[in-house]
Amino acid sequence: MRPPPPRQPPPPAAGTRSSVSLQRSFLRSPLGILRLLQLLAGAAFWITIASSKYQGPVHFALFVSVFFWLLTAGLYFTTLLGKHELVPLLGSRWLLTNVVHDLLAAGLYVAASGIMIDQTLKHTYCNLEHYLLPCAFNAFLTASVCGCFCLSLYLLSAFYSSCRSCRGHQDFA
Repeated sequence: MRPPPPRQPPPPAAGTRSSVSLQRSFLRSPLGILRLLQLLAGAAFWITIASSKYQGPVHFALFVSVFFWLLTAGLYFTTLLGKHELVPLLGSRWLLTNVVHDLLAAGLYVAASGIMIDQTLKHTYCNLEHYLLPCAFNAFLTASVCGCFCLSLYLLSAFYSSCRSCRGHQDFA
C-alpha cells in the first residue's frame, strides 16, 4: 500500500498579511517620542526605588511604576508594529485607549510621586555631611524627580492624544 499524498497548505487569503512591519512614522511622531521617554523615565523611577532600601508606602510607588512601565511598553510595541487592530475590543478605539491609559497613569503617578516626596522629606535627617549610616535620601530624591517627570510625560501624551482624537484622527502619525 502506498501512503496517501502529502497535504498541501491552503493558499493564503488575499487580504491578510502575516509579516510584521515597523511603523517608522510612529517612531518620529510626538507620541512615539513621548512613549520612549516614558519608558526611560519609568525605568529610572522603579530601578532607583528597587535599588534602595524601601518599606511601607514605597511598595505602592514601585507597583505603580512597574505596572505602567509594562503597560506603556505593550502600547509602544503594539503601535510600533501596527498590530493594534488585533487587540480585542480596544483596537478600533486605539486613540481613546491611549488617552485612558495616560490619564490613569498620570493619576497614579501623582500618588506615587507624592509618596516619594513624603519619604524624601522623612529622610532629610540623614543628608548631613558626616552621617555614616546608609541612607535612602538620595535615592528617594531621585525617584521623586523621576516620578514628577513621568507624571508630566503622561499628561503631555494624554493631551496630545485627546487633541488628535478631537480633530478626528484615527492614528498617531
